Amino acid sequence: MTTNEIQLDRVRAYLAQLAAPARRHLLAEIERLQAHGEDVPGGATIVAELRAELRATGGADYRKGNPTRYFYQPLEPLLVDRTPGQANAGQISRESLTSIWEWISEVALPTMARGYNEEMKLLIAADNKRDAEKVAHAFQTKAAKSLEIALAGAGHVERVRAELARYTSSAAIFDDLQKILCGLRARDALAEFAAGLPAKIGKFEGETFAKVQERLQAFTAKHAEAMPFALTMIAAHLKTPWQLMRLATKAAGSKNAADIAATPYAITIPMVLDQLDVKREALCHALRQRQVMIARDILVEIYDIEYALRVRIDELDSSEWGVRLNSLMQAVATPVEAEINSIGTTTLHHILGSRALHSHNSLAGRLTYLAWKGRDAVASSVAYCRNLVN
Repeated sequence: MTTNEIQLDRVRAYLAQLAAPARRHLLAEIERLQAHGEDVPGGATIVAELRAELRATGGADYRKGNPTRYFYQPLEPLLVDRTPGQANAGQISRESLTSIWEWISEVALPTMARGYNEEMKLLIAADNKRDAEKVAHAFQTKAAKSLEIALAGAGHVERVRAELARYTSSAAIFDDLQKILCGLRARDALAEFAAGLPAKIGKFEGETFAKVQERLQAFTAKHAEAMPFALTMIAAHLKTPWQLMRLATKAAGSKNAADIAATPYAITIPMVLDQLDVKREALCHALRQRQVMIARDILVEIYDIEYALRVRIDELDSSEWGVRLNSLMQAVATPVEAEINSIGTTTLHHILGSRALHSHNSLAGRLTYLAWKGRDAVASSVAYCRNLVN
């Protein structure tokens, strides 16, 4: 048995001793620490195990065919495997679902939830999916109205926050509760919106762009608060998800960051930055696993996103978006540089520094080369890029 296998067995044995709520709390705490840049010994292994468990079961209350799964079904396109604090305005963290359902069942709507569970279990046992979906649909509507009342008023909000704290250590779960409520209210409209989108959008431009934009405007006119969800759905249909930003850049009168920030779709820029952050996490994982070829492919995507942002937004560095982008690119350069030093500069430069990786010729090639130099070089590449573009 290898060292890694021994470590994994020990982690599994430890986790098996914990109750389900304790495992969820442990996952939330490790992810919180990692999000703040703190190194947790063995954290990557523990998080991988717990996330795999949640995806497979979602805890005792989120199995396939379970009443809870039916309840959350309309929100499936919005769910992400990120912490509540990392999920953006158009996303809902899977991590929040079990805790919120426990709160609904035990505190917010115990009688209503108990009746729903009992009726659903009979329908599921009878494999009556059609009626189960109807019952779930009716309960979603009733629950949304009841939760809306429960969250009305500042005093009620503070009470709900305190109640949720009994089920999770993440304060951001309250945001997910609000997003769940918003998603359930716009449930039917979101389903209709998604159904009208092209199955796959290769290039988000021309007639396709115009039709999607028109559809988005019609949706937003009636459900403005749910626009981030519609944007998430559009991104899911894009072959190149960062092209979502074109809704904002095309709506602006110029390429200036301030003008783009003033458009109705400015939120697409931080959404694209979130995409880059997800790629960064995947890169770090690939590097830790010494999966150099996978890391190479991820780097191509990372620098495509960075390039798209820099060439489409002027005065980027003076904006909050630019500050975050520079921080993310530094967070990309640091683990790559560390891996080069640990494995061997020549080997990794040959694989990761090849010009064949880049679709933007000398500009992207220079960006990649500078990234390997570390934090300071990434900052200097900003000025280089601006000179090339201008």
